[in-house]
Amino acid sequence: MISCLKLINFKPFENQLLKFRPLTLLSGLNSSGKSSVLQSLLLLRQSYQQGLLPNKGLALNGELTCIGTAQDALFEGASKEEIGFDIIWENGLEGVWRFNYDREVDVLNLASTEVAREVYKSSLFTNNFHCLQAERMGSRPFNEVSDYQVRQLGQIGTKGEYAAHFLLINGRKVIPNKPLSHPEVKLNSTITQPNEKSLDLIDQVEAWMGEVSPGTSLKVLSNRNLDLVSLQYSYGLSNLYRATNVGFGISYTLPIIVAVLASKPGTLILIENPEAHLHPKGQVKMGELLALGASCGVQIVIETHSDHVLNGIRLAVHGGKLDPKDVQLHFFQRQEKERQIVTEVISPRIDRNGRIDQWPEGFFDEWDKSLITLLKPRDV
Repeated sequence: MISCLKLINFKPFENQLLKFRPLTLLSGLNSSGKSSVLQSLLLLRQSYQQGLLPNKGLALNGELTCIGTAQDALFEGASKEEIGFDIIWENGLEGVWRFNYDREVDVLNLASTEVAREVYKSSLFTNNFHCLQAERMGSRPFNEVSDYQVRQLGQIGTKGEYAAHFLLINGRKVIPNKPLSHPEVKLNSTITQPNEKSLDLIDQVEAWMGEVSPGTSLKVLSNRNLDLVSLQYSYGLSNLYRATNVGFGISYTLPIIVAVLASKPGTLILIENPEAHLHPKGQVKMGELLALGASCGVQIVIETHSDHVLNGIRLAVHGGKLDPKDVQLHFFQRQEKERQIVTEVISPRIDRNGRIDQWPEGFFDEWDKSLITLLKPRDV
């Protein structure tokens, strides 16, 4: 697992050290730097996938992330035109990358590196990795198929576009982490023991989807002639419904649930806006699921604006499902300093009762502000 990340002259950060835990939550106002943290990790992985690392430079644009130009990546007030990424893993491995900005061709070339060979065997660079972007696949009558991505790499796509195909291939495999099992999962008809519950991936996905839309049953259909798969849903004894005829939140939530349930310990999952299109109860349950995943040895980093997701994590800590030491909160805010706008990171702590030690201005406090206003008598 990643323990620390240091960003040097990267986007809004001149020199920023961030601690990571099994579950790391990034929050803050828009354009405060949250996404830049995820992008730093994605840039390293993307550059490795495109063959630019370990010897050449940074791949600024690709499937995982698109930064634009090298100038876009460089901190505006940098005293030295060099970008740096330092990562420390919990097993003591370290990776130090430095990239020089070449103005003539607008690229970032590798200037120096101190990276053990084992670093490129970590989850950041292997198939034990999932990234789910904020803009995921919505409801579609059909979904893409990729034997290479699903069968060989075990991926579900950055937009969740291969989640249906992943379920088709792996739906009857047992989830790697039994503690993630939903307490109300349906019985598998192939099980002979009367009180034994199914740990099959698709049954567990159905059960957790039920937290978003109660009573949901899921069916994956394959059209081999067209290399497409489709998802259909039913509720109790109802007919099957196309994905386009059910709530948008189901399609947005499905790949997150699949990624968490299917990941073995040591996997790294990066998720943007897990709360997208979910009602408050579903957001709380999403926070709980992410907390359970982190308790099972999966490292999860989320960027979120949802106090409900945070509360789901707090409830998991309060219920003893996740050690508070395994949660890292980072709040990003922009402030003016010496006539320059800089990003400041505040890191509140959570105790074993799920209580947070500090609530900086803008840290999930909007409801309290609104309530104070509503409790005041209205001016006539």
